[in-house]
Amino acid sequence: MKPVRLSAAATIALPRWGLIVLCLLYILPGIIRRDPWKVDDAAGFGIMWTMANGSLSDWLAPNIVGLQAWNEAPLAYWVGALLIKSAGWLTGDALAARLSILVFFAVGALAVWLTAFILGRRSEAQPLKLAFGGQPAALDYGRTLADGALLIYLASLGLLLRSHETAASALQVSLVAVALCAAAYTFDRPTLRAAAGLGIALGLLALTVSWITPLLLCAGIVLVAWIRYRVVLKTFLAVALPVAIAVPAAWLLSRHYSSGAEVNDWLILGWRELAAPNAKHVVDVLKMMVWFLWPAWPIAAWAVYAWRSQMTLHILLPFAVVLSLSLATVFAPSARDHALLPLIPPLAILAAFGLPTLKRGAINAIDWFSVMTLSAIAGFIWLGWLAKQTGWPPQLAKNAFRAAPGFQPEFNAFALLIALASSIGWLLLLYWRLGRRPSVLWRAVVLSSGGVVLCWVLLMTLWLPWLNYRQSYASVAEQLGAKLPATYRCVDAEDVGPAQRASFAYLGHVKFSRPGDAPCEFLLVQDDRLLAKGAQMKSVDAQLTLLWQGRRSADRHELFRLFRRSPP
Repeated sequence: MKPVRLSAAATIALPRWGLIVLCLLYILPGIIRRDPWKVDDAAGFGIMWTMANGSLSDWLAPNIVGLQAWNEAPLAYWVGALLIKSAGWLTGDALAARLSILVFFAVGALAVWLTAFILGRRSEAQPLKLAFGGQPAALDYGRTLADGALLIYLASLGLLLRSHETAASALQVSLVAVALCAAAYTFDRPTLRAAAGLGIALGLLALTVSWITPLLLCAGIVLVAWIRYRVVLKTFLAVALPVAIAVPAAWLLSRHYSSGAEVNDWLILGWRELAAPNAKHVVDVLKMMVWFLWPAWPIAAWAVYAWRSQMTLHILLPFAVVLSLSLATVFAPSARDHALLPLIPPLAILAAFGLPTLKRGAINAIDWFSVMTLSAIAGFIWLGWLAKQTGWPPQLAKNAFRAAPGFQPEFNAFALLIALASSIGWLLLLYWRLGRRPSVLWRAVVLSSGGVVLCWVLLMTLWLPWLNYRQSYASVAEQLGAKLPATYRCVDAEDVGPAQRASFAYLGHVKFSRPGDAPCEFLLVQDDRLLAKGAQMKSVDAQLTLLWQGRRSADRHELFRLFRRSPP
Protein backbone atom coordinates (compact mmCIF):
# COMPACT_ATOMS: atom_id res chain seq x y z
CA MET A 1 0.00 0.00 0.00
CA LYS A 2 1.19 3.51 -0.78
CA PRO A 3 2.47 5.36 2.30
CA VAL A 4 1.00 8.74 1.30
CA ARG A 5 -2.47 10.00 2.14
CA LEU A 6 -2.95 13.73 1.46
CA SER A 7 -5.62 16.33 0.85
CA ALA A 8 -5.41 18.92 -1.88
CA ALA A 9 -4.66 21.62 0.72
CA ALA A 10 -1.24 20.04 1.35
CA THR A 11 -0.15 20.54 -2.26
CA ILE A 12 -0.46 24.28 -2.52
CA ALA A 13 2.53 25.31 -4.60
CA LEU A 14 5.12 27.73 -3.33
CA PRO A 15 4.46 31.12 -5.00
CA ARG A 16 6.59 31.41 -8.13
CA TRP A 17 7.84 34.85 -7.14
CA GLY A 18 8.93 33.53 -3.73
CA LEU A 19 10.87 30.65 -5.28
CA ILE A 20 12.56 32.96 -7.79
CA VAL A 21 13.51 35.50 -5.10
CA LEU A 22 14.93 32.73 -2.92
CA CYS A 23 17.03 31.42 -5.83
CA LEU A 24 18.31 34.91 -6.66
CA LEU A 25 19.22 35.58 -3.03
CA TYR A 26 21.07 32.28 -3.03
CA ILE A 27 23.19 32.77 -6.14
CA LEU A 28 23.70 36.53 -6.63
CA PRO A 29 25.57 37.43 -3.39
CA GLY A 30 29.29 36.83 -3.73
CA ILE A 31 29.44 37.35 -7.49
CA ILE A 32 30.26 41.08 -7.45
CA ARG A 33 32.75 43.16 -5.46
CA ARG A 34 35.45 40.51 -5.17
CA ASP A 35 38.58 39.19 -6.88
CA PRO A 36 39.23 35.59 -7.90
CA TRP A 37 39.76 33.66 -4.68
CA LYS A 38 42.54 31.22 -3.93
CA VAL A 39 42.60 27.59 -5.04
CA ASP A 40 39.72 26.38 -7.25
CA ASP A 41 38.05 29.74 -7.92
CA ALA A 42 41.20 31.50 -9.12
CA ALA A 43 42.48 28.44 -11.00
CA GLY A 44 39.16 28.04 -12.84
CA PHE A 45 39.12 31.71 -13.74
CA GLY A 46 42.71 31.40 -14.99
CA ILE A 47 41.72 28.73 -17.51
CA MET A 48 38.73 30.79 -18.69
CA TRP A 49 40.84 33.94 -19.02
CA THR A 50 43.57 32.09 -20.92
CA MET A 51 41.01 30.68 -23.36
CA ALA A 52 39.37 34.06 -23.90
CA ASN A 53 42.71 35.71 -24.68
CA GLY A 54 44.40 32.77 -26.40
CA SER A 55 44.36 30.67 -29.53
CA LEU A 56 42.39 27.60 -30.61
CA SER A 57 44.86 25.29 -28.86
CA ASP A 58 44.11 27.06 -25.55
CA TRP A 59 40.41 26.31 -26.04
CA LEU A 60 41.00 22.63 -26.79
CA ALA A 61 43.78 22.01 -24.21
CA PRO A 62 42.93 23.81 -20.93
CA ASN A 63 45.89 25.66 -19.41
CA ILE A 64 46.66 28.65 -17.19
CA VAL A 65 48.84 30.99 -19.24
CA GLY A 66 51.05 28.10 -20.30
CA LEU A 67 50.68 25.81 -17.28
CA GLN A 68 49.01 22.74 -18.76
CA ALA A 69 45.96 21.28 -17.01
CA TRP A 70 45.71 17.93 -18.76
CA ASN A 71 43.33 16.58 -16.12
CA GLU A 72 40.75 19.29 -16.79
CA ALA A 73 37.85 18.88 -19.21
CA PRO A 74 36.91 22.08 -21.04
CA LEU A 75 33.13 22.58 -21.01
CA ALA A 76 32.78 24.78 -17.92
CA TYR A 77 35.73 26.90 -19.04
CA TRP A 78 34.31 27.30 -22.54
CA VAL A 79 31.19 28.87 -21.02
CA GLY A 80 33.25 31.26 -18.87
CA ALA A 81 35.57 32.17 -21.75
CA LEU A 82 32.62 32.96 -24.03
CA LEU A 83 31.16 35.22 -21.34
CA ILE A 84 34.52 36.98 -20.94
CA LYS A 85 34.71 37.62 -24.68
CA SER A 86 31.11 38.82 -24.89
CA ALA A 87 30.72 40.78 -21.64
CA GLY A 88 34.25 41.34 -20.34
CA TRP A 89 34.50 44.76 -21.98
CA LEU A 90 31.49 45.89 -19.92
CA THR A 91 31.86 44.13 -16.56
CA GLY A 92 35.54 43.26 -16.40
CA ASP A 93 36.90 39.80 -17.08
CA ALA A 94 36.61 38.45 -13.51
CA LEU A 95 32.94 39.41 -13.14
CA ALA A 96 32.14 38.20 -16.66
CA ALA A 97 33.64 34.81 -15.83
CA ARG A 98 31.57 34.64 -12.64
CA LEU A 99 28.41 35.12 -14.70
CA SER A 100 28.94 31.47 -15.63
CA ILE A 101 27.95 30.74 -12.02
CA LEU A 102 24.47 32.09 -12.80
CA VAL A 103 24.23 29.89 -15.90
CA PHE A 104 25.36 26.75 -14.09
CA PHE A 105 23.05 27.33 -11.13
CA ALA A 106 20.01 28.11 -13.29
CA VAL A 107 20.53 24.93 -15.31
CA GLY A 108 20.93 22.77 -12.20
CA ALA A 109 18.01 24.26 -10.26
CA LEU A 110 15.65 23.93 -13.24
CA ALA A 111 16.77 20.34 -13.87
CA VAL A 112 16.19 19.34 -10.23
CA TRP A 113 12.71 20.87 -10.32
CA LEU A 114 11.78 19.22 -13.63
CA THR A 115 13.07 15.80 -12.58
CA ALA A 116 11.00 15.79 -9.40
CA PHE A 117 7.99 17.04 -11.37
CA ILE A 118 8.30 14.32 -14.05
CA LEU A 119 8.64 11.58 -11.47
CA GLY A 120 6.05 13.04 -9.10
CA ARG A 121 3.24 13.25 -11.65
CA ARG A 122 3.49 9.53 -12.50
CA SER A 123 0.58 7.39 -11.31
CA GLU A 124 2.65 5.13 -9.02
CA ALA A 125 3.91 8.17 -7.08
CA GLN A 126 0.45 9.61 -6.43
CA PRO A 127 -1.08 9.50 -2.93
CA LEU A 128 -3.96 7.19 -2.07
CA LYS A 129 -7.39 8.34 -3.15
CA LEU A 130 -9.54 9.54 -0.28
CA ALA A 131 -12.88 7.90 0.39
CA PHE A 132 -14.85 11.10 -0.21
CA GLY A 133 -12.51 12.72 -2.70
CA GLY A 134 -10.39 15.81 -2.14
CA GLN A 135 -7.02 14.24 -2.94
CA PRO A 136 -4.60 16.44 -4.94
CA ALA A 137 -4.48 16.43 -8.73
CA ALA A 138 -1.48 14.67 -10.27
CA LEU A 139 0.04 17.87 -11.67
CA ASP A 140 -0.45 19.78 -8.40
CA TYR A 141 1.19 16.96 -6.45
CA GLY A 142 4.12 16.79 -8.87
CA ARG A 143 4.57 20.56 -8.74
CA THR A 144 4.61 20.59 -4.94
CA LEU A 145 7.17 17.79 -4.81
CA ALA A 146 9.29 19.70 -7.32
CA ASP A 147 9.18 22.78 -5.09
CA GLY A 148 10.28 20.64 -2.15
CA ALA A 149 13.17 19.13 -4.14
CA LEU A 150 14.42 22.57 -5.11
CA LEU A 151 14.22 23.81 -1.51
CA ILE A 152 16.26 20.79 -0.34
CA TYR A 153 18.75 21.46 -3.14
CA LEU A 154 19.18 25.06 -1.95
CA ALA A 155 19.52 23.96 1.68
CA SER A 156 22.36 21.50 0.95
CA LEU A 157 25.36 22.77 2.89
CA GLY A 158 27.98 21.18 0.64
CA LEU A 159 26.64 22.93 -2.45
CA LEU A 160 26.78 26.44 -1.03
CA LEU A 161 30.44 27.32 -1.56
CA ARG A 162 31.08 25.11 -4.60
CA SER A 163 28.15 26.59 -6.50
CA HIS A 164 29.73 30.07 -6.19
CA GLU A 165 33.14 29.16 -7.63
CA THR A 166 34.25 29.62 -11.24
CA ALA A 167 35.22 25.97 -11.36
CA ALA A 168 34.13 22.87 -13.23
CA SER A 169 32.57 21.33 -10.11
CA ALA A 170 29.74 23.91 -10.21
CA LEU A 171 28.76 22.77 -13.70
CA GLN A 172 29.27 19.10 -12.82
CA VAL A 173 26.53 19.23 -10.17
CA SER A 174 24.15 20.91 -12.61
CA LEU A 175 24.82 18.42 -15.39
CA VAL A 176 24.23 15.49 -13.03
CA ALA A 177 20.79 17.01 -12.46
CA VAL A 178 20.33 17.47 -16.23
CA ALA A 179 21.29 13.85 -16.89
CA LEU A 180 18.84 12.72 -14.20
CA CYS A 181 16.12 14.84 -15.80
CA ALA A 182 16.87 13.35 -19.22
CA ALA A 183 16.84 9.84 -17.74
CA ALA A 184 13.48 10.45 -16.02
CA TYR A 185 12.03 11.73 -19.29
CA THR A 186 13.44 8.71 -21.17
CA PHE A 187 11.88 6.27 -18.70
CA ASP A 188 8.62 8.23 -18.84
CA ARG A 189 8.57 8.38 -22.66
CA PRO A 190 11.19 6.04 -24.16
CA THR A 191 11.57 7.69 -27.56
CA LEU A 192 14.70 7.99 -29.70
CA ARG A 193 14.73 11.77 -29.14
CA ALA A 194 14.64 11.33 -25.37
CA ALA A 195 17.44 8.76 -25.49
CA ALA A 196 19.55 11.04 -27.69
CA GLY A 197 19.02 13.87 -25.18
CA LEU A 198 20.15 11.58 -22.38
CA GLY A 199 23.27 10.68 -24.37
CA ILE A 200 24.10 14.34 -24.97
CA ALA A 201 23.67 15.11 -21.25
CA LEU A 202 26.01 12.26 -20.28
CA GLY A 203 28.53 13.30 -22.94
CA LEU A 204 28.54 16.91 -21.73
CA LEU A 205 28.99 15.65 -18.17
CA ALA A 206 32.12 13.81 -19.34
CA LEU A 207 33.38 17.12 -20.75
CA THR A 208 33.04 18.78 -17.35
CA VAL A 209 35.33 16.98 -14.89
CA SER A 210 36.14 13.38 -15.85
CA TRP A 211 34.60 10.24 -17.30
CA ILE A 212 34.13 8.61 -13.89
CA THR A 213 30.91 10.43 -12.93
CA PRO A 214 29.02 9.79 -16.20
CA LEU A 215 30.19 6.16 -16.17
CA LEU A 216 28.78 5.63 -12.68
CA LEU A 217 25.62 7.48 -13.65
CA CYS A 218 25.24 5.13 -16.63
CA ALA A 219 25.62 2.19 -14.28
CA GLY A 220 22.75 3.43 -12.11
CA ILE A 221 20.49 4.01 -15.12
CA VAL A 222 21.30 0.58 -16.59
CA LEU A 223 20.55 -1.03 -13.23
CA VAL A 224 17.10 0.56 -13.09
CA ALA A 225 16.37 -0.38 -16.70
CA TRP A 226 17.54 -3.97 -16.13
CA ILE A 227 15.36 -4.42 -13.05
CA ARG A 228 12.05 -3.06 -14.32
CA TYR A 229 12.21 -1.30 -17.69
CA ARG A 230 13.87 -3.57 -20.27
CA VAL A 231 12.52 -1.60 -23.24
CA VAL A 232 14.42 1.47 -22.00
CA LEU A 233 17.60 -0.60 -21.70
CA LYS A 234 17.56 -1.41 -25.41
CA THR A 235 17.03 2.24 -26.34
CA PHE A 236 19.77 3.35 -23.97
CA LEU A 237 22.35 0.94 -25.33
CA ALA A 238 21.44 1.61 -28.96
CA VAL A 239 21.15 5.42 -28.86
CA ALA A 240 22.12 7.11 -25.58
CA LEU A 241 25.39 5.29 -24.95
CA PRO A 242 26.91 5.84 -28.43
CA VAL A 243 25.99 9.53 -28.31
CA ALA A 244 27.48 9.83 -24.80
CA ILE A 245 30.76 8.37 -26.07
CA ALA A 246 30.83 10.45 -29.25
CA VAL A 247 30.65 13.84 -27.46
CA PRO A 248 33.90 13.60 -25.45
CA ALA A 249 35.57 11.60 -28.25
CA ALA A 250 35.15 14.58 -30.59
CA TRP A 251 36.94 16.85 -28.11
CA LEU A 252 39.73 14.35 -27.44
CA LEU A 253 40.45 13.95 -31.15
CA SER A 254 40.39 17.73 -31.69
CA ARG A 255 42.77 18.23 -28.78
CA HIS A 256 45.08 15.56 -30.13
CA TYR A 257 45.41 17.21 -33.53
CA SER A 258 45.74 20.74 -32.11
CA SER A 259 48.18 20.17 -29.24
CA GLY A 260 49.58 16.69 -29.80
CA ALA A 261 48.08 15.33 -26.57
CA GLU A 262 47.42 11.62 -26.65
CA VAL A 263 43.75 10.63 -26.66
CA ASN A 264 44.22 8.20 -23.78
CA ASP A 265 46.03 10.72 -21.54
CA TRP A 266 42.76 12.07 -20.19
CA LEU A 267 41.38 8.56 -19.69
CA ILE A 268 44.50 7.49 -17.80
CA LEU A 269 44.33 10.54 -15.53
CA GLY A 270 40.78 9.63 -14.56
CA TRP A 271 41.85 6.07 -13.92
CA ARG A 272 44.68 7.25 -11.66
CA GLU A 273 42.17 8.96 -9.38
CA LEU A 274 40.87 5.54 -8.38
CA ALA A 275 42.41 3.56 -5.55
CA ALA A 276 41.56 0.69 -3.25
CA PRO A 277 39.36 1.84 -0.35
CA ASN A 278 40.68 1.89 3.18
CA ALA A 279 38.87 2.04 6.48
CA LYS A 280 40.16 5.47 7.49
CA HIS A 281 39.05 7.07 4.22
CA VAL A 282 35.58 5.51 4.45
CA VAL A 283 35.16 6.79 8.02
CA ASP A 284 36.31 10.29 6.98
CA VAL A 285 33.86 10.30 4.07
CA LEU A 286 30.98 9.24 6.30
CA LYS A 287 31.80 12.02 8.77
CA MET A 288 31.88 14.56 5.94
CA MET A 289 28.59 13.29 4.54
CA VAL A 290 26.76 14.09 7.77
CA TRP A 291 27.08 17.85 7.27
CA PHE A 292 27.94 18.06 3.56
CA LEU A 293 24.69 16.38 2.44
CA TRP A 294 22.45 17.85 5.14
CA PRO A 295 19.43 18.02 5.15
CA ALA A 296 18.93 15.80 2.09
CA TRP A 297 20.39 12.55 3.41
CA PRO A 298 18.12 11.88 6.44
CA ILE A 299 14.94 12.73 4.51
CA ALA A 300 16.11 10.65 1.53
CA ALA A 301 16.87 7.69 3.81
CA TRP A 302 13.38 7.99 5.26
CA ALA A 303 11.88 8.13 1.75
CA VAL A 304 13.52 4.81 0.83
CA TYR A 305 12.19 3.23 4.02
CA ALA A 306 8.68 4.64 3.66
CA TRP A 307 8.38 3.54 0.01
CA ARG A 308 10.16 0.20 0.48
CA SER A 309 7.10 -1.74 -0.70
CA GLN A 310 6.54 0.58 -3.69
CA MET A 311 10.02 0.80 -5.24
CA THR A 312 8.96 2.17 -8.61
CA LEU A 313 10.68 4.70 -10.86
CA HIS A 314 10.26 7.76 -8.60
CA ILE A 315 12.26 6.03 -5.85
CA LEU A 316 14.26 3.50 -7.83
CA LEU A 317 15.92 5.94 -10.25
CA PRO A 318 17.36 8.51 -7.77
CA PHE A 319 18.18 5.75 -5.27
CA ALA A 320 20.12 3.71 -7.85
CA VAL A 321 21.99 6.83 -8.97
CA VAL A 322 22.91 7.66 -5.36
CA LEU A 323 24.23 4.14 -4.87
CA SER A 324 26.27 4.17 -8.08
CA LEU A 325 27.73 7.65 -7.53
CA SER A 326 28.62 6.73 -3.95
CA LEU A 327 31.25 4.37 -5.36
CA ALA A 328 33.30 7.42 -6.35
CA THR A 329 33.50 8.51 -2.72
CA VAL A 330 34.94 5.12 -1.75
CA PHE A 331 37.28 4.42 -4.67
CA ALA A 332 38.50 8.00 -5.32
CA PRO A 333 40.20 9.08 -2.08
CA SER A 334 41.96 12.02 -3.75
CA ALA A 335 38.69 13.64 -4.84
CA ARG A 336 38.00 15.19 -1.39
CA ASP A 337 34.53 16.71 -1.19
CA HIS A 338 34.25 16.89 -4.99
CA ALA A 339 33.19 13.24 -5.04
CA LEU A 340 30.22 14.09 -2.81
CA LEU A 341 28.91 16.94 -4.96
CA PRO A 342 27.23 14.74 -7.63
CA LEU A 343 25.20 13.08 -4.86
CA ILE A 344 23.31 16.28 -4.04
CA PRO A 345 20.82 16.38 -6.99
CA PRO A 346 19.64 12.74 -6.73
CA LEU A 347 19.46 12.98 -2.93
CA ALA A 348 17.38 16.17 -3.14
CA ILE A 349 14.99 14.53 -5.60
CA LEU A 350 14.76 11.36 -3.52
CA ALA A 351 14.21 13.38 -0.35
CA ALA A 352 11.29 15.21 -1.98
CA PHE A 353 9.34 11.93 -1.99
CA GLY A 354 10.05 11.57 1.71
CA LEU A 355 8.33 14.87 2.54
CA PRO A 356 4.74 13.51 2.25
CA THR A 357 5.57 10.64 4.60
CA LEU A 358 7.40 12.56 7.34
CA LYS A 359 5.83 12.40 10.79
CA ARG A 360 4.97 15.58 12.62
CA GLY A 361 7.71 14.97 15.18
CA ALA A 362 10.37 14.65 12.47
CA ILE A 363 9.17 17.86 10.78
CA ASN A 364 9.30 19.74 14.09
CA ALA A 365 12.80 18.39 14.81
CA ILE A 366 14.10 19.59 11.42
CA ASP A 367 12.42 22.96 11.92
CA TRP A 368 13.83 23.56 15.38
CA PHE A 369 17.28 22.42 14.37
CA SER A 370 17.20 24.90 11.49
CA VAL A 371 15.84 27.70 13.64
CA MET A 372 18.33 27.26 16.47
CA THR A 373 21.45 26.50 14.40
CA LEU A 374 21.00 28.89 11.49
CA SER A 375 19.70 31.73 13.65
CA ALA A 376 22.74 31.33 15.93
CA ILE A 377 25.09 31.43 12.92
CA ALA A 378 23.32 34.51 11.57
CA GLY A 379 23.61 36.18 14.96
CA PHE A 380 27.33 35.41 15.13
CA ILE A 381 27.82 36.92 11.65
CA TRP A 382 26.13 40.11 12.80
CA LEU A 383 28.17 40.17 16.01
CA GLY A 384 31.41 39.63 14.08
CA TRP A 385 30.57 42.50 11.73
CA LEU A 386 29.83 44.74 14.71
CA ALA A 387 33.17 43.76 16.26
CA LYS A 388 35.09 44.66 13.08
CA GLN A 389 33.31 48.00 12.80
CA THR A 390 33.37 49.14 16.44
CA GLY A 391 35.93 46.96 18.23
CA TRP A 392 33.28 45.44 20.50
CA PRO A 393 33.28 42.69 21.71
CA PRO A 394 37.04 43.26 21.97
CA GLN A 395 38.15 39.61 21.92
CA LEU A 396 36.10 38.86 18.80
CA ALA A 397 37.49 41.95 17.07
CA LYS A 398 41.02 40.94 18.06
CA ASN A 399 40.56 37.46 16.58
CA ALA A 400 39.10 38.85 13.33
CA PHE A 401 42.01 41.24 12.77
CA ARG A 402 44.56 38.62 13.80
CA ALA A 403 43.22 36.34 11.04
CA ALA A 404 43.61 39.15 8.49
CA PRO A 405 46.60 41.34 9.46
CA GLY A 406 46.48 44.75 7.85
CA PHE A 407 42.77 44.62 7.06
CA GLN A 408 40.99 47.97 7.20
CA PRO A 409 37.21 47.67 7.76
CA GLU A 410 34.95 49.56 5.40
CA PHE A 411 31.31 50.59 5.73
CA ASN A 412 28.88 49.96 2.87
CA ALA A 413 25.37 51.30 3.43
CA PHE A 414 23.86 49.34 0.54
CA ALA A 415 25.29 46.03 1.82
CA LEU A 416 23.97 46.84 5.30
CA LEU A 417 20.47 47.49 3.93
CA ILE A 418 20.46 44.14 2.12
CA ALA A 419 21.62 42.36 5.27
CA LEU A 420 18.90 44.07 7.34
CA ALA A 421 16.20 43.28 4.78
CA SER A 422 17.28 39.63 4.67
CA SER A 423 17.22 39.36 8.45
CA ILE A 424 13.73 40.88 8.62
CA GLY A 425 12.62 38.45 5.91
CA TRP A 426 13.94 35.56 8.03
CA LEU A 427 11.92 36.75 11.03
CA LEU A 428 8.78 36.98 8.90
CA LEU A 429 9.41 33.47 7.58
CA LEU A 430 9.76 32.20 11.14
CA TYR A 431 6.48 33.85 12.11
CA TRP A 432 4.69 32.33 9.12
CA ARG A 433 6.08 28.82 9.64
CA LEU A 434 5.98 28.59 13.45
CA GLY A 435 3.02 30.86 14.11
CA ARG A 436 0.57 29.83 11.39
CA ARG A 437 1.71 26.17 11.13
CA PRO A 438 0.83 25.62 7.44
CA SER A 439 0.08 22.10 6.22
CA VAL A 440 1.86 22.30 2.85
CA LEU A 441 4.37 19.56 2.02
CA TRP A 442 7.40 21.80 1.66
CA ARG A 443 6.98 23.29 5.15
CA ALA A 444 9.55 20.83 6.51
CA VAL A 445 12.44 22.31 4.51
CA VAL A 446 11.49 25.94 3.93
CA LEU A 447 13.27 27.04 7.11
CA SER A 448 16.39 25.05 6.22
CA SER A 449 16.68 26.66 2.78
CA GLY A 450 15.70 30.11 4.05
CA GLY A 451 18.25 29.96 6.88
CA VAL A 452 21.07 28.86 4.57
CA VAL A 453 20.23 31.70 2.18
CA LEU A 454 20.16 34.19 5.08
CA CYS A 455 23.59 33.15 6.34
CA TRP A 456 25.08 33.32 2.85
CA VAL A 457 23.60 36.78 2.19
CA LEU A 458 24.98 38.06 5.51
CA LEU A 459 28.44 36.64 4.77
CA MET A 460 28.53 38.10 1.27
CA THR A 461 27.41 41.55 2.42
CA LEU A 462 28.74 42.18 5.93
CA TRP A 463 31.87 40.02 5.73
CA LEU A 464 32.72 40.25 2.02
CA PRO A 465 35.54 42.84 2.34
CA TRP A 466 37.20 40.76 5.07
CA LEU A 467 36.80 37.50 3.10
CA ASN A 468 38.07 39.10 -0.10
CA TYR A 469 41.13 40.41 1.74
CA ARG A 470 41.92 36.94 3.07
CA GLN A 471 41.22 34.97 -0.10
CA SER A 472 42.50 37.30 -2.85
CA TYR A 473 46.05 37.60 -4.22
CA ALA A 474 45.47 41.21 -5.28
CA SER A 475 47.93 42.80 -2.83
CA VAL A 476 50.88 40.50 -3.51
CA ALA A 477 50.14 40.52 -7.27
CA GLU A 478 50.33 44.32 -7.30
CA GLN A 479 53.63 44.22 -5.40
CA LEU A 480 55.05 41.73 -7.88
CA GLY A 481 53.83 43.68 -10.90
CA ALA A 482 55.38 46.88 -9.55
CA LYS A 483 58.83 45.21 -9.39
CA LEU A 484 58.77 44.28 -13.07
CA PRO A 485 59.90 46.82 -15.68
CA ALA A 486 57.47 48.42 -18.10
CA THR A 487 58.81 46.30 -20.95
CA TYR A 488 60.15 42.76 -20.62
CA ARG A 489 59.77 39.49 -22.49
CA CYS A 490 58.52 36.98 -19.92
CA VAL A 491 58.78 35.48 -16.43
CA ASP A 492 59.60 31.84 -15.73
CA ALA A 493 57.81 30.17 -12.81
CA GLU A 494 59.05 27.51 -10.42
CA ASP A 495 56.65 25.71 -8.05
CA VAL A 496 54.01 28.44 -8.52
CA GLY A 497 50.55 26.90 -8.13
CA PRO A 498 47.66 27.25 -10.60
CA ALA A 499 45.66 29.71 -8.48
CA GLN A 500 48.71 31.89 -7.82
CA ARG A 501 49.77 31.85 -11.47
CA ALA A 502 46.29 32.86 -12.62
CA SER A 503 46.04 35.66 -10.04
CA PHE A 504 49.49 37.09 -10.84
CA ALA A 505 48.81 37.01 -14.58
CA TYR A 506 45.43 38.75 -14.27
CA LEU A 507 45.84 41.03 -11.25
CA GLY A 508 49.57 41.76 -11.59
CA HIS A 509 49.80 41.64 -15.42
CA VAL A 510 52.71 39.20 -15.20
CA LYS A 511 53.69 37.70 -18.58
CA PHE A 512 54.54 34.09 -17.84
CA SER A 513 56.54 31.94 -20.24
CA ARG A 514 54.98 29.13 -22.23
CA PRO A 515 56.34 25.63 -22.92
CA GLY A 516 59.11 25.79 -25.52
CA ASP A 517 60.06 29.43 -24.83
CA ALA A 518 63.69 30.40 -24.28
CA PRO A 519 64.70 31.18 -20.66
CA CYS A 520 63.16 34.47 -19.51
CA GLU A 521 64.82 37.51 -17.94
CA PHE A 522 62.97 36.90 -14.66
CA LEU A 523 62.26 33.88 -12.48
CA LEU A 524 59.43 33.70 -9.93
CA VAL A 525 59.82 31.04 -7.24
CA GLN A 526 57.28 29.92 -4.67
CA ASP A 527 59.35 28.61 -1.76
CA ASP A 528 56.90 28.04 1.09
CA ARG A 529 59.28 25.95 3.15
CA LEU A 530 61.31 29.06 3.99
CA LEU A 531 58.52 30.07 6.38
CA ALA A 532 59.15 27.01 8.54
CA LYS A 533 61.16 27.64 11.69
CA GLY A 534 64.89 27.13 11.12
CA ALA A 535 64.52 26.57 7.35
CA GLN A 536 67.47 27.42 5.15
CA MET A 537 67.15 29.33 1.90
CA LYS A 538 67.44 27.08 -1.11
CA SER A 539 70.61 27.72 -3.08
CA VAL A 540 70.09 29.50 -6.38
CA ASP A 541 72.10 29.96 -9.52
CA ALA A 542 74.86 32.56 -9.25
CA GLN A 543 73.38 34.33 -12.28
CA LEU A 544 70.18 35.07 -10.35
CA THR A 545 69.75 38.31 -8.40
CA LEU A 546 66.97 38.60 -5.84
CA LEU A 547 64.73 41.58 -6.67
CA TRP A 548 61.77 41.04 -4.36
CA GLN A 549 60.18 38.64 -1.95
CA GLY A 550 56.74 38.86 -0.43
CA ARG A 551 53.58 37.11 0.60
CA ARG A 552 49.99 37.82 1.43
CA SER A 553 49.74 39.26 4.91
CA ALA A 554 46.73 37.01 5.60
CA ASP A 555 48.62 33.84 4.66
CA ARG A 556 51.52 32.49 6.72
CA HIS A 557 52.20 29.52 4.48
CA GLU A 558 53.20 31.06 1.12
CA LEU A 559 56.33 32.96 0.12
CA PHE A 560 57.25 34.27 -3.33
CA ARG A 561 60.67 35.43 -4.57
CA LEU A 562 61.43 37.21 -7.83
CA PHE A 563 64.89 36.91 -9.41
CA ARG A 564 66.54 38.61 -12.37
CA ARG A 565 68.75 36.55 -14.63
CA SER A 566 72.10 38.06 -15.55
CA PRO A 567 72.71 38.20 -19.30
CA PRO A 568 75.04 35.41 -20.55
